[in-house]
Amino acid sequence: MNDISHRFVDTNGIKMHVAEQGKGPLVVLCHGFPECWYSWRHQLSALSQAGYHVVAPDQRGYGQTDRPASIDAYSIFQLVGDIVGLVHALREQHAVIVGHDWGSPVAWHCALLRPDMFHAIALLSVPYVQRSWSDIRPTEAMKRMAGDKQFYQLYFQEPGKAERDLEANVRDALRRFLYSASGDPPPEKRWRFLFDKSETLLENCSRPDVLPAWLTEHDIDYFAEQFERTGFSGGLNWYRNIDSRWEQTPFLAGAKLQQPALFVAGEADAVIAMRRAAFDSLEQTVPNLKRKILLPGAGHWIQQERPGEVNRSLLEFLRGLTAPTEK
Repeated sequence: MNDISHRFVDTNGIKMHVAEQGKGPLVVLCHGFPECWYSWRHQLSALSQAGYHVVAPDQRGYGQTDRPASIDAYSIFQLVGDIVGLVHALREQHAVIVGHDWGSPVAWHCALLRPDMFHAIALLSVPYVQRSWSDIRPTEAMKRMAGDKQFYQLYFQEPGKAERDLEANVRDALRRFLYSASGDPPPEKRWRFLFDKSETLLENCSRPDVLPAWLTEHDIDYFAEQFERTGFSGGLNWYRNIDSRWEQTPFLAGAKLQQPALFVAGEADAVIAMRRAAFDSLEQTVPNLKRKILLPGAGHWIQQERPGEVNRSLLEFLRGLTAPTEK
């Protein structure tokens, strides 16, 4: 990764750290939780070598990027503003946006709100969830869905609760979380999005005896170094704005993603089970969907677990795009 360069840009009132590589059309890679730019390490080189300027930021609250203290600083409009400002800071007018996990909602809101800038979109792991006028408050919907169980996103709502779990031993927490949500553990040891109310978050995650082949001790070292320094509150605050996003975006009810689009996920990803209806309806909600791919045996960390297949899918998608018209 010696060819990856790092710098800081000013965007939307914060200082953002970005990793970048290559020259050519701009591709912005948006990570999820609990990750940072490093989760795109395999894509930066592959896409840049194919002729693209690839930029992976540490998003707001993560890594070396600023971490505002207030929870409401992590609203969807702030997260979109960060990426729009990043494109401006790079002196570009257009970009393809790629999102994984929480990066997917950021990517699709960028595409919905600034279609003039983001002319194509790829979503990994989390399918586009179309807003409806009949939607109820998300945390209320989660409570109804969970019943007598605990849903992990509700567990994240109380400031400090999940932080105590994750920050007691950051390295162990990351090993458990990354392993358990991957496609490697046997089904009985995989992360569950519903768990007993008597359990903590990490009691729902298995500790690996040996790391899977796609995840090295060096990788754990990097992620752990970042979160030992920053804590997890920045990333968790994204979850604490789920209700505010619902309150702020009723105007997106029925909105379709009109840009050329790609979706890739692991067949063993718990998010596919959780969001099956959204996955099944992608052809209707994303009418210009080029491909919808489920990789057998892969879990949630798709671009790390299966970098070769993800890179090939991304490059095939990118090469099929028409260059945006300058105005």
